Amino acid sequence: MEFSADQLASLVGGTVDGDPAARVSSFAKIEDAKNGDLAFLANPKYTPFIYSTKASIVLVRDDFRPEHRTDCTMIRVADPYDTLARLMRMADEMANPQPRGIEQPCFLGKGVEADDDCYIGAFSYVGDGATLGKGVKVYPQVYVGPGASIGDGTILYAGVKVYAGCKVGRNCILHAGAVVGADGFGFAPNAEGRYDKIPQMGIVELGDNVEVGANTCIDRATMGATRIGDGTKLDNLIQVAHNVEVGSDTVVAAQAGFAGSSKVGDHCMIGGQVGVAGHIAIGNRVGIGAQSGIHASLPDGQQVMGYPAVNARLFMRQVAAMKHLPDLISQYKKLVKK
Repeated sequence: MEFSADQLASLVGGTVDGDPAARVSSFAKIEDAKNGDLAFLANPKYTPFIYSTKASIVLVRDDFRPEHRTDCTMIRVADPYDTLARLMRMADEMANPQPRGIEQPCFLGKGVEADDDCYIGAFSYVGDGATLGKGVKVYPQVYVGPGASIGDGTILYAGVKVYAGCKVGRNCILHAGAVVGADGFGFAPNAEGRYDKIPQMGIVELGDNVEVGANTCIDRATMGATRIGDGTKLDNLIQVAHNVEVGSDTVVAAQAGFAGSSKVGDHCMIGGQVGVAGHIAIGNRVGIGAQSGIHASLPDGQQVMGYPAVNARLFMRQVAAMKHLPDLISQYKKLVKK
């Protein structure tokens, strides 16, 4: 499908700067775009590409003022990145009709409640007493355990596993291979030096608008619930242990791990491969750099990096100082010898 600059501007509440009849039919990065593509400029370091891009239309900020002549038509908006995301969601909905109905073979247990407009793909299993809300989409080879509940508009992509009794909120997205509700890692040493399994009797509760990446695992609680708050986004390959609580609108990048009973606040940003020790609390609006190790609780608003994690600015100074360490050691040895 093609859209003109005028049409796009009316959709997103923007202002056209250039040819209102310019047309686009696909999306591209500003540095790779060609004629007929829609690109965007949000990061200032990509500004030079606005003068060389072949894109037909580029989304820019309201206050952007080019220093040189540009050949592309610009649409001025408050936030180009957010606007692009909205347009891509619209395009995706138009290009990919939503599946409906129940494919065969699949299994629906006794007392399953599923709204008429649900989709249940082939080879899926929905256990006794499970509840599927309005517009839920269960793609092939999904397992929904007995008594589990899936909220309105939620999508479970192929191979997702939601164990018995777990609760998934409304408008969530669980990507392929995600596991919600596997046993927490609970074992007690016995007198013979072996480990006895501690039954994991709790559940997992996901709030509304949560997204869980491919092959991410969220363990059920020993007692009570492991909780993920509304609007939180988890990347691929993340481990969330038993009784962890993650607040609302927090984002976590791939390969991070949260040990049992740790707590994370609202609006946090956690980088890839971060490790969080058990039984500690991270406040609201905390930023944690990639590969950091968190061994102690953090108050609200902290920005930390490193292992063990320290203030992000201090960490940068430490890294800069490390470059001089070999010379300093050499000088130290010379002084000692002298």
